[in-house]
Amino acid sequence: MDSPIWCWSAVETAAAIRQRHISCTEAVQAALERLHTANDDVNAITVDLSEEALATAQRADSVIQSGMAVGALHGVPITIKENTDQQGQSNPNGLADFAHVMATEDAPIVANLRRAGAIIIGRTNTPEFSYRWFTDNPLRGLTANPWATDRTPGGSSGGAAAAVLLGMGDIAHGNDLGGSLRYPSYACGVATIRPSLGRIASYNASAPGERTPMIQLMSAQGPIAREVRDVRLALRVMANPDARDPWWQPAPLDGPRLYPPIRVALTEEPAGIRCHPSVAQALDTAAQHLERAGYVVEAVDPPLVADIAAAWRNLLMTDTQAMTAPAIREHGSDKINQVINGYMAASQILDLNGYINTLADRTRLLRAWSVFMETYTLVLAPVSQVPPFEQHEDLKGTERVRQMLDEQSMLYSVNLLGLPAAAVPTGVVDGVPIGVQIIGPRFREDLCLDAAQVIETGVGVLAHQLWEREP
Repeated sequence: MDSPIWCWSAVETAAAIRQRHISCTEAVQAALERLHTANDDVNAITVDLSEEALATAQRADSVIQSGMAVGALHGVPITIKENTDQQGQSNPNGLADFAHVMATEDAPIVANLRRAGAIIIGRTNTPEFSYRWFTDNPLRGLTANPWATDRTPGGSSGGAAAAVLLGMGDIAHGNDLGGSLRYPSYACGVATIRPSLGRIASYNASAPGERTPMIQLMSAQGPIAREVRDVRLALRVMANPDARDPWWQPAPLDGPRLYPPIRVALTEEPAGIRCHPSVAQALDTAAQHLERAGYVVEAVDPPLVADIAAAWRNLLMTDTQAMTAPAIREHGSDKINQVINGYMAASQILDLNGYINTLADRTRLLRAWSVFMETYTLVLAPVSQVPPFEQHEDLKGTERVRQMLDEQSMLYSVNLLGLPAAAVPTGVVDGVPIGVQIIGPRFREDLCLDAAQVIETGVGVLAHQLWEREP
């Protein structure tokens, strides 16, 4: 391969290391050199772990030289989001007041990545409390979108998506409570999978207590990468068991074969909200590529999206009011407090009866989708119904926050359902990426990624277009 090592996919890097075409040290050095030349413009990586990464790479080279068996990501450079425990590193979650919180052990996902041989080169930026679709905080500053600095890179895994897009690591770790894997991938033009509830173990020993009930039910850890095949590889590594998370499930990563044609529901107006023309075009592009590959795509809306979106808002904000708001009020900036106030104004803070009844009604919503997916195995949907937001658009007042929640309704509805969803770009419109998500049945990440791969094959890897603009 003639391109610089930092341009390679994780699959290519791992194969080249196993075949001894390059060393782990060379792979890590290439990613670090890229970090040191590209990061200043975007502020995606907030903790530079060059020294530790190079020492780890040298040890990894010794393993290769000894002839010992190696993991699937041996020598591959990666990043970890700064809201997840990494032994010996702080876990501030975007807050200066939490900068002293040190991780004494790796979170399950970090441990799984390390066991597979991945080498952590840095930690990536996240908004305060990881609660925005923008990546900015008083501790680390603003992360820019590499395509257009006036647009958000997404959030809360905006640092992760921007870093991997620019070649600062082959795989980025992130998490997703309300679209925080898929929206940054959409805004930056990279690929991801939001796994099913229970697919990837999650636990931070540094946390003062357990996660809120809705975060336990609706959040997921996962990978972001430039190419779908790297997302698939990383998912296999991340999904290994860890007893610290009792929600983890030993479901197979490859489900039973489905005989074609696979039927796909195309939804262009989730919750009755019309998509921006560029998003509608992205859906049409994706549908055409799927149809050419033998999928049957039909314009039909999945059930009860407006109800699902409302339940997500009301349950999460009630949780936030009860368990997280005191910390936000005490430690958060004026910006995050303004945003949370907007979220709460657009939601209903439930009393005990309302909370229990809404949580019970979640089963009705899940059942409706389960039955729907007996006919339509996959749902092709917008990630967002509008192009990537301008920076700090959620600070333009309560009414704008309410509109944004409507525009993102299909994004966070997936979280309430606990279903897997892959996001993949379809092109660049007016200088910024655009893309789609493919939602699948529970524990059928393989089907989502199969469809995403078809779209990527037709469109191409979007990162290459950005790199071609560099001097």
